Amino acid sequence: MAEPRRIVIVGTGLAGASAAGALREQGFDGKVLLVGEQRHRPYELPALSKGILLGDTEDPDWVHDESFYAEKDIDLRLRTRATAIHLGDRTVDVGGATESWDRLLLATGSTPRRLRVPGADFDGIRRFRRLDDARDLRKELTEGRRVVIVGAGWIGCEAAAAARKHGADVTVIDPLPLPLHRVLGDTIGGVFRTMHETEGVTFRLGVGVAEYIGADGHATGVRLDDGTEVSGDVLLLAVGARPRTELAHEAGLEMSEGAGVDVDATLRTSAPDVYAVGDIAAHLHPRYGQRIRVEHWANAKDQGTHVAKNLLGAAEPYTASPYFFSDQYDLGMEFRGLADPFSDELVVRGDLEGREFIAFWLRDGAVQAAMNVNMWDDGDALQALVDAQARVEPAKLVDADLAGLAG
Repeated sequence: MAEPRRIVIVGTGLAGASAAGALREQGFDGKVLLVGEQRHRPYELPALSKGILLGDTEDPDWVHDESFYAEKDIDLRLRTRATAIHLGDRTVDVGGATESWDRLLLATGSTPRRLRVPGADFDGIRRFRRLDDARDLRKELTEGRRVVIVGAGWIGCEAAAAARKHGADVTVIDPLPLPLHRVLGDTIGGVFRTMHETEGVTFRLGVGVAEYIGADGHATGVRLDDGTEVSGDVLLLAVGARPRTELAHEAGLEMSEGAGVDVDATLRTSAPDVYAVGDIAAHLHPRYGQRIRVEHWANAKDQGTHVAKNLLGAAEPYTASPYFFSDQYDLGMEFRGLADPFSDELVVRGDLEGREFIAFWLRDGAVQAAMNVNMWDDGDALQALVDAQARVEPAKLVDADLAGLAG
């Protein structure tokens, strides 16, 4: 495979910017074009629902210093949309121009999902994905304001915690029976519900939104499936995100049923010199033997960094376990691995009620995932246990030295 001279990266989020930086770190001296629609230089997303909403900072963690792109001769084009990929010509249309490529990386990220209910086009329904969204929403989270959050996933729960810190009245709505239910299941989801309720959050669970209500085209609340209404001064929709795969689809790349661009173990798409990373990548993971698509910070950063060597001609599989973290009130947690909370065996080490514990999920005796909550000494051991899918007796996970179990 000939060494490329022109690499185009579509997407100026964490994954794309990490790949661009890694290309230079590995000595690539050809053309690197990094193009995306957002107006800010590349930044990491976690601070948006954490530090910025909490009021601890106005800025996110920038992927690189402002001077980095010029110093590394990376052609960063913000507020520029890629409109079409031409696989046969090896070109991509960007901002009214046509750019050629020897290797193409798609890192187009995700966009917030919408509800398909009456009133969904009303003004005043906030969605949350970009830096400007976070800054604008923070201004609305003030003492006594009624904040209605639709969605009890990670973003919804972190936004609820921030709103309560600022003294807002918070109601969280979700059709599932517990917050974070799909990821954490009944027992651990119950821990988060109790914590939020103790902090003053009102949950409306097991019921969905039938329609938005409002006046003069502006939303003022929601009507639920059971006929009740919840009014609010601030309405936040936090029901997940969908991958932005339109470019890939129109170019004819193979797509996963449901969502995502199919990539092999090395993050290569069905087109030989086209790769995809981050939220859009339906990755054939060597450890799990199936395609997984992960919408978390670490996945975007690590896949972006990893793919650089493959863009330059290597064929190294990406094998990292999924990882994410969250901070809510006085609870900090890290989650490693991939589990099914409804069929895997849950083993808890520590104090659930005191919110200082480690949760393990086991399948056929093998550790699939681990989550440490307000316990920070065993991160490396947990990572090793998850990466090895170690077979450990549940009683040892509860009582034994974890570093010793990890070997």
